[in-house]
Amino acid sequence: MQIRRIHHVAYRCNDTRETVEFYRRVLNMQLVLAIAEDEVPSTREPDPYMHVFLDAGMGNVLAFFELPNSPPMGRDGNTPEWVQHIAFEVDSEEALLAAKREVEQQGIPVVGPTHHGIFRSIYFFDPNGHRLELAANIAQPGDLDRLRAVAPDMIEEWSRTRRAPRHAAWLHERELGEH
Repeated sequence: MQIRRIHHVAYRCNDTRETVEFYRRVLNMQLVLAIAEDEVPSTREPDPYMHVFLDAGMGNVLAFFELPNSPPMGRDGNTPEWVQHIAFEVDSEEALLAAKREVEQQGIPVVGPTHHGIFRSIYFFDPNGHRLELAANIAQPGDLDRLRAVAPDMIEEWSRTRRAPRHAAWLHERELGEH
């Protein structure tokens, strides 16, 4: 099997119009298409839905389902809210800081920028409670090769100990040297 790329990623939303407007206004995503059915195509269950697709840039598509006959949306209470998120890349650290100002000007609380060694990020929530991340790459030449080389050993150590391996500690030590 050869996967070409992710076709789309789909999440649930509370209100289609509010969701499309948020992503258009805050992240400048355009509506690509909408599909609505009274029956689920794969299962033939009678369950009306609205399915919208948004242009996330460079052929990436973010989709949402509104399901009016389903119980209210929730989230996995056993998973911290910082874990599940949708991350989007911006062009530079300057663009990241500008995006932070723009999002905050709309009254949306923003966390960050947070330094991750090879990128910096900001975080905020959409109206459905989905955590969003905007990330600017800051990797130095060779960083990704170094990380790729130690990844298998890190996974092996993690599998045995369930403690963070130190193979990539240099990423955060470099950050401390920047301040």
